[in-house]
Amino acid sequence: MTGVILAGGRSSRMGSDKAGHVVAGRPMIEWVGAALDAVSDRVVVAGRDDPVAGYAPIPDPGPSHRGPLAGVVAALEAFGDAVVVVATDQPWVRAETLRGLIERMGDLPVVPVDGGIRQTTCAVYPPTVAAAARTELEEGGSLQSLLDVVAFQQVVDWRAWGEDGRSWYSVDTPEDAAEGLARFGAP
Repeated sequence: MTGVILAGGRSSRMGSDKAGHVVAGRPMIEWVGAALDAVSDRVVVAGRDDPVAGYAPIPDPGPSHRGPLAGVVAALEAFGDAVVVVATDQPWVRAETLRGLIERMGDLPVVPVDGGIRQTTCAVYPPTVAAAARTELEEGGSLQSLLDVVAFQQVVDWRAWGEDGRSWYSVDTPEDAAEGLARFGAP
């Protein structure tokens, strides 16, 4: 199992690199990396050409800034095993939630669904979807559109793991970081 920090975006709404944005005394990428370190054999950062916070880079295939699907494709193709992914802007991700997703892993992606919304950047993708993911990427798709064309396991009982939605809470702006701290406390 490879842990993948999705960090290939432009961070335009944040105004600076999200990976380095500090929340409760640590860069967001370190919070995400710690959760992934607890559940995976190795952790890499997708969408980067150079190491970030000590994590080996996995460059996106083709042009940069193609979205999270590019990071998933790069990791699936590089390692050939299942990947558990978390976006760098989800510092409240819980290792317990990731373990719960991993325990359900089989031949289908395992994706939490919250209020009808598929949480594609806090999910597990098996190598069985690598070819479909590559095709979707080449056609300009996204993780959401990938799940429109492949079967996946919806996880709706995540509250049983003590999850309250914090694991996929996304920090796109400094105000989102402040809101996350007010709602959840320090990661």
